Amino acid sequence: MIETAIQKGSYVYVYGQGNRTLFSCPGELHGFTSATVSVRRGSYVYTYDARGHVISSHYAK
Repeated sequence: MIETAIQKGSYVYVYGQGNRTLFSCPGELHGFTSATVSVRRGSYVYTYDARGHVISSHYAK
């Protein structure tokens, strides 16, 4: 379960319960829920699950 996602420089850091780091990835934080994080890289937005796996991507101008 995702507790928070924070932009630090050019990376997004995703945290779970107890402030435990779940994963980090390059890009711009687009938004998050308790189950997913959306990160923009270039012209695409990637949606990750709580384990850091890409579950979808789409083109965004």
